[in-house]
Amino acid sequence: MLVSFGIKDAIDILLVAFFIYQVYKLMKSSGTLSIFGGVVSIFVVWILVSQVLEMRLMGTILDKFISVGFLVIVILFQDDIRRFLVALGSNRGWKFLTNLFSKKGQDDGAGKYIAPVVLACMNMARKKTGALIVIQREMDLSAYIQTGEMFSADANARLIENIFFKNSPLHDGAMIIANNRIKAAGCILPVAQDSNISKEMGLRHRAGLGMSKETDAMIIIVSEERGTITVAHNGKISKPLSAEELQQILSNEILP
Repeated sequence: MLVSFGIKDAIDILLVAFFIYQVYKLMKSSGTLSIFGGVVSIFVVWILVSQVLEMRLMGTILDKFISVGFLVIVILFQDDIRRFLVALGSNRGWKFLTNLFSKKGQDDGAGKYIAPVVLACMNMARKKTGALIVIQREMDLSAYIQTGEMFSADANARLIENIFFKNSPLHDGAMIIANNRIKAAGCILPVAQDSNISKEMGLRHRAGLGMSKETDAMIIIVSEERGTITVAHNGKISKPLSAEELQQILSNEILP
């Protein structure tokens, strides 16, 4: 019997392959690849026992296990699933469609804080003043804003440098910028607990990396020890950046 294979079947296979590849990347970046391998192994055994070998008793047991196991997987990987959905919803293609059908016009002041932030970061890096700046994107950061001292002010280099001045009470926390304004300072961020993180990374870098895994925000980290500037985004930290590179990254990611 000849099996018909059309364009729809090819698209179906490509979509499944793409989905599996994305899940593999997600598990690899989160350090849970071994758990993912175990889940895939159980799934393969289930197909083999229940569909190929047709073992009724074992197949029934595995059927019950798989039905409950799906809920267990959701609980185990809830943070990874949330990060995957955030990354999917923050994709530039979806943003284009959202802006296309949205009645709200583009904000003329979008990204007006980029230049002051870059200038402040360069000054602080030169003086080896540590800083942690979070820039909100699509995901709301109100829960993190409320952990610090809340206020609302236009971003300017002098204010940012004063917030992170070594004798300032807000020096050790993070500053959050949302809707083109500084919303809070001294905020507490989630710290990444990955065992694969370099031992050279201090608490400030781990907090920036943890925030980038939990949200779609852009996090700028100024190292107090080395006087370097890095950016954490989508669970990754960049190499040390120059002023031009920092401005280019922020402009590409933030400006409409």
